[in-house]
Amino acid sequence: MAHAGIFISFEGLDGCGKSTQIKKLAKVLRARGFSVTVTREPGGSAFGEKIRDLLLDSSAAGISANTELALMFAARAQHLHEIINPALAAGHIILCDRFTDSSEAYQGGGRRLGSSRVLALHHVLCNDLQPQLTILMDSDVGKCLERARRRNRLRLHKNGRADSDENRFEQESIEFFARVHSAYLRIAAREPERVALVDARGQAMDTHRKIVNLVENRLKLGSVKLQIVRRRAAR
Repeated sequence: MAHAGIFISFEGLDGCGKSTQIKKLAKVLRARGFSVTVTREPGGSAFGEKIRDLLLDSSAAGISANTELALMFAARAQHLHEIINPALAAGHIILCDRFTDSSEAYQGGGRRLGSSRVLALHHVLCNDLQPQLTILMDSDVGKCLERARRRNRLRLHKNGRADSDENRFEQESIEFFARVHSAYLRIAAREPERVALVDARGQAMDTHRKIVNLVENRLKLGSVKLQIVRRRAAR
């Protein structure tokens, strides 16, 4: 429907290029006349960003896997209440950097908590809301981890000072990220109608073209835009 919002999430390992691709897609969609809300997890809301600082800071290395999962969903519940649900009601296209699939991959797979408790929390706290489309950017585990660690070193020492510390997950072993990657692939195999696997190993512009084509074909955005234009013309 022309007035209904569209929820698109981006998933993948840290360092796979999600942030770059979200910016590129947002630019294309806005140029075509769509209202776009770009957001992220953990975070999004003011409260969620405070939780993000706790979760990603390397000084929080001692928190348990269950505490980590609970904090992720606390941030997500507020994110839905404050950002995602209002944007959907307003008819926006939401581009979200991570959603519940990240919890299933990182806490369920990486931390070995399993999928069942993640999906149970999603049912209770998120009312089973899922994106219409999830773009899973698939890349090599080792290369992603190397890029993520290099990015965080640059951020940490920007302008010769400690700018921010979002380094806790990148301190995990490559075996941890291999489990995360495997969990992502299981989600994609389980829900192929929602989750689209995109090979992100090539150049950023090649990946961008794949994503634009995917969004157009899966969500029929050309026809949605045509409906909006016709309704405005009728007024």
